[in-house]
Amino acid sequence: MKQISILFLLVLFSTTLFSQNKIDRLEPANWWIGMEHQDIQLLVYGKNIADLNPKIESPHLTLRQVIKVQNPNYLFLNITINTRAKAGTINIDFYQNKTKVISHPFQLLNRKRGADEIVGFDASDAIYLITPDRFVNGDPSNDDVAGMKQKANRSDKGGRHGGDIQGMKNSLDYIKDLGFTSIWLNPVLENDMEVYSYHGYSTTDFYKVDPRFGSNESYQDFAETARAKGLKLIMDMIVNHCGSFHWWMNDLPSDDWINQWKNYTQTNHRKTVLQDPYVSNFDKKQFTDGWFVPTMPDLNVRNPLFAKYLIQNSIWWVEYLGLSGIRMDTYPYPDMDFMTDWTEAMMKEYPHLNIVGEEWYEHPTIVSYWQKGKDNPNGYTSELKSVMDFPIQMSMSKALTEEENWKTGWIGVYEMLALDFLYPDPMNLVIFPDNHDMKRIFAQMNDDYDLFKQAMIFVATMRGIPQYYYGTEILMSGSDDHGIIRSDFPGGWKGDAVNAFTNKGLTAQQKQAKDFVTMLLQWRKTATAIHNGKMMHFIPQDGVYVYFRYNADQKVMVIFNKNKTETSLDLSRYAEMLKGKTKGTDVLNGKVFSLGNKIQVAGNSATILDLK
Repeated sequence: MKQISILFLLVLFSTTLFSQNKIDRLEPANWWIGMEHQDIQLLVYGKNIADLNPKIESPHLTLRQVIKVQNPNYLFLNITINTRAKAGTINIDFYQNKTKVISHPFQLLNRKRGADEIVGFDASDAIYLITPDRFVNGDPSNDDVAGMKQKANRSDKGGRHGGDIQGMKNSLDYIKDLGFTSIWLNPVLENDMEVYSYHGYSTTDFYKVDPRFGSNESYQDFAETARAKGLKLIMDMIVNHCGSFHWWMNDLPSDDWINQWKNYTQTNHRKTVLQDPYVSNFDKKQFTDGWFVPTMPDLNVRNPLFAKYLIQNSIWWVEYLGLSGIRMDTYPYPDMDFMTDWTEAMMKEYPHLNIVGEEWYEHPTIVSYWQKGKDNPNGYTSELKSVMDFPIQMSMSKALTEEENWKTGWIGVYEMLALDFLYPDPMNLVIFPDNHDMKRIFAQMNDDYDLFKQAMIFVATMRGIPQYYYGTEILMSGSDDHGIIRSDFPGGWKGDAVNAFTNKGLTAQQKQAKDFVTMLLQWRKTATAIHNGKMMHFIPQDGVYVYFRYNADQKVMVIFNKNKTETSLDLSRYAEMLKGKTKGTDVLNGKVFSLGNKIQVAGNSATILDLK
């Protein structure tokens, strides 16, 4: 009887332990065999999990180190995936003394593709940027999800409207038919915030798609379907901040997991502090460690455990989705040495991946600082392949709307391009007429259709990689209010009076614009001089700006005429580029120009001539 009582007590004690200790999260929950990164770190979260002793009894994994932190609800496990490991489920066991109280599975997977199959976007591509919540509602059943803080309200310009991954999947043929070859999505990871959750930049779970967009599986299916149609996928990532309702914010691993201040301190947004030879440490710290807004905690990437977590998370998504690229939000804001480590790790794993960083600044002296190969005066070495070309966007917008004279108009673009010597690789910059954070290009052009067409041609033929925002093709316009900039795509919701997919309800000008953009981008697909050609431009004169794109197989002449009336263009000035060429065919309307002494170009227009 006494032995039975002791056995009962042991069972009861073991059951009590199990009920008190459980794994709430293990991140990442899986990894792949054959990766460059085979020494990985697992974040384990559960009540008093640090009281337990983890063990792995498997020939496939080796537990090298167990790291305890300030909070006993966390453990960090450094493990190695062994050389001869095979795919399967491996249990990580947690012991209290000699009693196993938890056994948690970890998945080892075979890779779907090798690193060489991850091919990045480049200048042969044209990128279509989408804000998922505002594009197409393909699955109305997920508009509202029980337990999530914000519900759908399409009448609220700052609220959730219901666009989702299924809607984007349904629209892949539309995007391809327009002439695009790559898609960049604003973030779709969980954003369980009380307000303004639709934009995606306040992540509350780095390993989970927001259920109102779909699931991890639907995201993967979208990526595979897009790839099958010849469309590359670029994922928007953020390592500078998360959302204030992220699951760890109520129970941080350690006080230094985020950058904390005695009183709330916002970043000063002064990008130049990282290059300024006279900068104060106070100002520099406020830039990197200050918060964007009170609902976006600033992440301390100098914490080595957190740095490893974020690097692994980025690799995990590239592998899981088979991405062709990453657009990194607010690239200069985190610690810049971490950003080099992050980029190096990505390139080590995926040498052909392309990554573009957001550095919103009006001058290339600052933007070029971040591109790989730049010899910076302060010795900083960046590994970032591409940067968003805000200087060219700003100068183009001004050029098309300013009066033309010796210091404004097209001369601004000419002078900005003359500074390309600052970039190690200007052909790998991403150029754009607008994006999700700025007034739409048609609005920038004061709803002038002729100026809009010139902007489209400039972005399509200029050096670099063109990116257009959804709805540009149908002249979406409006104010610079973010809710208006990110308006719903007409036809994306059942019952919409206007449907851009079918042209129902579009104005004649909107249809014309869509046809124009389609013709332009479909031509661009085969224009090798635009993809990899050199460039020569000529100082703008009398409202006319001319540049050439050329390689061994093709030469293209692009002419912008700001004059309101037809202009006679003297070709003798361009003799060095026109030598041996006798005619030029307008790629958009088929008109053939004889390249004699002069040609006539229409007023307020842009012309693309394929030279023969």
